[in-house]
Order: sequence, then structure tokens, then C-alpha cells
Amino acid sequence: MVGPLNDSSTKYSPSRRDILKVGLGTGGALFFVFGLPTLAQRLQPDPGGAAETNAAAEPEAAFVPNAFIRIPPSGPVTLTMPYVEMGQGTYTSIPMLIAEELDLDLSQVRLEHAPPDEKLYANPLLGVQATGNSNAIRGAWQPLREAGAKARMMLIAAAAKRWGVEPSSCGTERGEVVHSSTNRRIAYGELVTDAATMPVPENVALKDPKDFKLIGTAAKRLDLPAKVNGTATFGIDARPVGLKFATLVQSPAFGGRLKKVDDTAAKAVNGVRQIVRLDDAVAVVADHMGAAKKGLSALAIEWDDGPHAKLDTSDILAELEQATQKPAVVAQRIGDANSAISGATTKVEATYHVPFLAHATMEPMNCTVHMRPDACEIWVGTQAIARVQRAAAKVAGLPVDKVIVHNHLIGGGFGRRLESDGVERAVQIAMQVDSPVKVVWTREEDIQHDMYRPMFFDRLSAGLDASGKPVAWSNRFAGSSIIARWLPAAFNNGLDPDTTEGAIDLVYNFPNLQVEYARVEPPAIGTAFWRSVGPSHNVFVTESFIDELAAAAGQDPVAYRLGLLDKSPRARGVLALAAEKSRWGAKLPARAGRGVSLQNAFGSYMALVAEIEAAKSGDVRVRRVICAVDCGIVINPDTIRAQMQSAVVFGITAALHGEITLKSGRVEQANFDTYQMLRIDEAPKIEVHIVPSNEAPGGMGEAGTSAIVPAVTNAIFAATGKRLRQLPVDISKLKDPS
Repeated sequence: MVGPLNDSSTKYSPSRRDILKVGLGTGGALFFVFGLPTLAQRLQPDPGGAAETNAAAEPEAAFVPNAFIRIPPSGPVTLTMPYVEMGQGTYTSIPMLIAEELDLDLSQVRLEHAPPDEKLYANPLLGVQATGNSNAIRGAWQPLREAGAKARMMLIAAAAKRWGVEPSSCGTERGEVVHSSTNRRIAYGELVTDAATMPVPENVALKDPKDFKLIGTAAKRLDLPAKVNGTATFGIDARPVGLKFATLVQSPAFGGRLKKVDDTAAKAVNGVRQIVRLDDAVAVVADHMGAAKKGLSALAIEWDDGPHAKLDTSDILAELEQATQKPAVVAQRIGDANSAISGATTKVEATYHVPFLAHATMEPMNCTVHMRPDACEIWVGTQAIARVQRAAAKVAGLPVDKVIVHNHLIGGGFGRRLESDGVERAVQIAMQVDSPVKVVWTREEDIQHDMYRPMFFDRLSAGLDASGKPVAWSNRFAGSSIIARWLPAAFNNGLDPDTTEGAIDLVYNFPNLQVEYARVEPPAIGTAFWRSVGPSHNVFVTESFIDELAAAAGQDPVAYRLGLLDKSPRARGVLALAAEKSRWGAKLPARAGRGVSLQNAFGSYMALVAEIEAAKSGDVRVRRVICAVDCGIVINPDTIRAQMQSAVVFGITAALHGEITLKSGRVEQANFDTYQMLRIDEAPKIEVHIVPSNEAPGGMGEAGTSAIVPAVTNAIFAATGKRLRQLPVDISKLKDPS
């Protein structure tokens, strides 16, 4: 795969013949695009790490039927990627959509990052240019297939006109238009000039799934070779000429300020060039990272801890609990849950709570910035490039078009890189530095100044009839709203569609249901999207509580769930499959157990069975996980399996270890010794079984993270008889007293 230009010193000016004005109706809008990429486009790093000059390779006008596709006279078709790659397989699966409808091999497609442009590259499901919420494939499924199909029809029309035949007599094959009766062939590149004059089809027939050649096949990841051989370019790899390195320390207490600093010893460190003071942070700028860290350690800093110096985790939890004791905003209501619970044969009640969680991405948070008097240039890996551009412009006091952002591969996002706070901080530092500067957060600064998955508290009750069947379900929960800050337009009437996902629209048939949400923001603590976001909390709660209802009814957890799924055949299908493949009901040794979870989240149905063993010490080991997945039409089955494996490991980490706590306004965890990750020798055997489906694709990147957590805690109950209603798992409660 040939990569686009990533040398920031290269200049490009399009000539008149480079520009092809090709109109495309998208949502009723007509826009014009350049036949060759804009400067911002041409400076995007190659997802594979290669750096070739496109200007030399593509001197002639290209065919650009829309904002995603560019076909030069020679060379591969270029797909401008509206989404980013952070390990989820986007840079393979989305090219498969384009290649399928254009009748190309994957080897005939190259990629380049989209520039910041929300008019052209906004995610249709979010309305903004961002990659997250497991909706890249969901958002791309229709528009990018249509983009490929329209381009194909225009190429066919151009070839048919040249040959003097009907377009209906022509087909396409591996980047060529083929005349069926005579087998005449002409490559797409030879048709670019003619194709540009063809009208853009208003409507186009997409391929029937039975005719797919790529979609549904196991395709090798296009980004893997460069990641294996070390040529892939991540944000932290940016190296503009004259680069300096910086690292920083921020006020350890949330809301604190810098009081004074003695930098004498720091300036004496060999390689240290500059000390940058901000209101709530100090950065050391040096020739290399080692010197910057040594300089940082040598600083003598006095902080003003500010108004939250006495804040503890227990204070926040108490506020959340209190919020659930009074009515809140109704997210969903069916019937009259309160009355039905009052009259029920059996009443079941429980409270649950989950902690703050850090993202802990393997690539440390970083951002490289070069501030000039009239421009700002940024190199970063971000999930929201347009958001970053706007934020940087505001900090720098520049027009948005004076901020150039080069997006890179991301070494772990999980929602953390949907935020712009790191870029804003790097711009603040760069404004005091005369050269490009790479700001890198240490692991300690990253964990202690993350924007966290919110803490939540839930209060649930349910009523059962004489047979144990639920007649009503009630859930009132409290916690932070990320959407209210990040996308205010989507926060309506006190409700956050992300925060409530997994708590409402449950797969179970409850005749009476009421779910309420109370927004409670923790003081001075930033919260942000975290892998699986709303469902990461809600599915743990709902699937744990449904297990409690099964126990109260004296029924098997799988059979109990199946009895409530008469209106959800897809949910029944995955649950039955997971039970079959896990040998549900087969005998296990003492202190071993199986637990199940079921969810419909991110447009995908999923059932997981976790098999665990609990040592007499209370330590829990997840031995085996069986996943049954109905995610609609599968683009790349290898990606589905990889995403499930990754998400399961991520979720087990959270279940067993994940917790951010505060003491005296400070985060107590600092590195992987206190914020533990699941070790490779602790990873379970993971089986993934995919249900064939003709439904539109669902999301996969995050779904497994939410599904695995209650499967683990339900398995712990099966093994020990101990019901855990808070995370992470408290092994002290699981010790065998014998």
C-alpha cells in the first residue's frame, strides 16, 4: 500500500488542470472538491508509515466523484478515510466497502487520513467528525458503498460512451471496465478525464449481499506489516525539523494552581533548554525526553491545592447515592412500575456502583506543536480531528484555517483521544517555545490527570409474580453526563443517550418498566467517553440484577432469560448459541462457576458466558469466555474475532482491577503497579461464534467490554454464592473461611 506524503516541508500548489469540479449530492448538498488533495490532505501521515511524494506520482488530473475517492490516471485508487485507525481494523474494513462496490482488490486501494472538515467527513450518526461509539462501520456502511457504486457507474458510463455501446452491456472487474460481449477492457485510470464529465447518479443500486466478493471474507489487516516492521507512524513518532521535547507536571490536586517553583537545579541538567510555567502546570523543554524528565524531577514546586483539597471518593459516592433517593428524569417508562412492584408476590431490591476508570492507552498521551506568528501546526493521533483544530485555534488565538492538523495512527484511544485537552495543553506550552515541541505525558501524569469514565450509583427494584416472572422493573441511577459537555445538542430534557444506553430498551419483555437518570457532576474532575461508554456501566448493573431475579425465582439464569425473550429472536439466538457452546449446565469443580450476560448495544446482539475459578484466597481467574455475536452483516470476520478478544480482555481488566480513587483531592493511582492491567498469563481462552445475518452491520469495537463484566461477576456468584454489586471485584469478600 502506497502512502501519502508526510513530509511537512513539502509545498504543493494545484494547477488549473488539477482541479476537477465534480458535484455530488449528499443529503441534498452540492459541493466541489479538488482532483488532487489539499495541502492539509497531502500532509496526513500514511497509515502504513511509507512516505512517497504524490505530486510526482500523480501529475495529472484525477477523477474525484466524491470526497472519499480519488482515481489518478495511474496508480492505486485513493480512499480518503473519514475515520481513524486505533487498532480496531477500520483501515481494512472500510476500504473493503469501497473496493466491493468499485470492483477492486484491496491491493488496489491506498489510504490517507481525512483533513479536518465536518462538512465533508462528519460521521452521519454523530453529526461531527469523530471516530467512536463503535459506529465507524455503522456510519460508513451506506454512504461509502454508495460512493463506490456511484464512481463505478460514472466510469462505466465513460467507457460505454467511448466504445459507443450501452452502459448496461458493460461491467467491471479488478479496476477495469469490461464490455461483456467483446471482452474489451479499459483501466479506470484511463477513463478519469471522461468520467469527470459524467453526471453523478442520483440513485444507484448497491450489490446484493449474495454477490459480495470481499465483504464477509477474512482479509488481512492492511496496517499490520508496517506495525510489525516498525515503519508505522503514530503521533508520538512525529519528528519535524528542530524538534524539542517536553514533559510536564500538573497540579496534583484537582482545581489546584502553581504557587511557586525553583528551577535552578532543573536548568543545570544537561540538555534542558527551557522551563515553561502555566497557571496549573510546569513543563520542562529539552533536547530529548530523558533530559526533560530529569529536569522535571529536579524542580522544587509549591502548589496551591485549591478548593477541592479535601475531596475523597467517598464524598462523590455519597452525593450519587443521595441523588438516587429522589425522583429523577425519566428515560423510559412502560406501564406503572411502582404500582406493579407494590402488588408483586416477591420484591427484589439492590444497589450497585461502579468507579471512575482511566483509559491507560499504551501510546502515552502526546502532541507535537509548532507555533509560528501567524500559524499553528500540530502532529497528533486524535479521534476527533476537527474538534482538535477548533480547540487549538481558540487557545492560540488564530483563525481555524491557520491551524494545520496532521493526524496519525493511534496507539490506543478508547475514547481518551476524543478529547482535546492534551492538544490545548501542548499549544499553551508551544506558545512559549521558539521551535517545534513534542509534549509527552508520563504514565503517572496520564493516569492522574486523565478524563475518567464516570462513577455511577444505581438503585434497582423489581417485582415477581408467583411463578418468579418479573412483573415490573425499576432502575434509578446517577452519574456524570459526557454528552452534555461534548455534544450539547444531543443532551435533551436532562437525558444523555450515551449514559442511558444499556439501561433502556432492554431485550427482556417487562410489562412495567421505569428507568430514571440523575445528572451529577463530580467537582473539578473531568469525565470522558471510555470503551463501551454507557453500556460499560449499565450492562453490568442490568445483567447482574436479572441474575438476582433468576436466583430469587429459584431458576437457572439462562432458562430465566430465555423465558423473557419472546419479542427478541436475535437475543434468543445468541443466548442459545452461547449456552450450547459453553456446555452450560455441565458440572464444574468446587469454587468454579459459569456466568452469563446478554445485551443489545451498539446495534449488535451478544451473549457471553464466562467460566471462572475462585481460589480459597479469593483471587479470581477467568479461564474461558464463550462469545456468541449477531452483529448483522459481517465485513471481516477476523476483525470481529479480534475485536471481541480485545474487548473481553479490556473488560476483565476493569472487572478485576480497574478503579480510580481520590484522597485529599488527588488520584491515588499512578502507574501500572497501582492501576493494574490484565497480564498476558492471565488472559482466558476466548471463543467467538458469529451468527450469520443479513441485518445492517452493528458496532463491535466496544460491545464485548460491557458484556464480559457481568458474565464474570455472575460466574463468581455461581462459584462462591457471593453477589458482588460494586466493582472492581473485592477478593476479601470471596475468601474461603475453611
